[in-house]
Amino acid sequence: MTQNGEIAIRTEDVRRHYAMGASTIPAVDGISLEMRAGEFVALLGSSGSGKSTLLNLIAGLDRPTAGAILVQGRDLAQMDSEELARYRRHTVGMVFQSFNLIPTMTLEENVELPARFAEVDRAERKELVRASLARVGLSARVTHRPSEMSGGEQQRAALARALVNKPSILLADEPTGNLDSKTGTEILNLIRECNDALRMTVVMVTHERALAEKYAARMIFLSDGKLAGNGGPR
Repeated sequence: MTQNGEIAIRTEDVRRHYAMGASTIPAVDGISLEMRAGEFVALLGSSGSGKSTLLNLIAGLDRPTAGAILVQGRDLAQMDSEELARYRRHTVGMVFQSFNLIPTMTLEENVELPARFAEVDRAERKELVRASLARVGLSARVTHRPSEMSGGEQQRAALARALVNKPSILLADEPTGNLDSKTGTEILNLIRECNDALRMTVVMVTHERALAEKYAARMIFLSDGKLAGNGGPR
């Protein structure tokens, strides 16, 4: 979609180094970039390039060693644990390569979880869950458990769960990694629809350049924890 001028995400010389015995591993090593509100950005790079680490930093799942991560003007690096938890509940939705559904719960219960954590009123939760499942085409499967669903249906359920609290940013880490190409295309079409219809900023990690070229408005390349290329909007 065409993004507006507002900056949704900005990283300023962000670093995430891990201590491994006497060595230091620079997983993310001084990355500065901007992503605009409503933009669909793909992070590309080989395994170990730092793309998933960067996504986890933007998600507030990890803290930087140094630098700033500004999301809608607020620096995640300065937030305490409670503020970060609130940020994860209300601002970002995440989809992973593994579906991470709770096997003992029904589809409806899985999708409802983020709304429960956000202490949304019960009646409103039901409406949010219904709307989210309708968006991904799973309205008829509410009582099914993950084991009764195909891989594509489970990933659609994971997407519905990510969308239930109406986040402004969707982060997707190799969302098609466990799917065949046809099912993966269906998932990415759904993500692009969210980007278009909900004016949602999407950041997707992938190692498949062909997918990035098809779906993303901009591709950012990482190598050894550093920015290797930052393409403009196509």
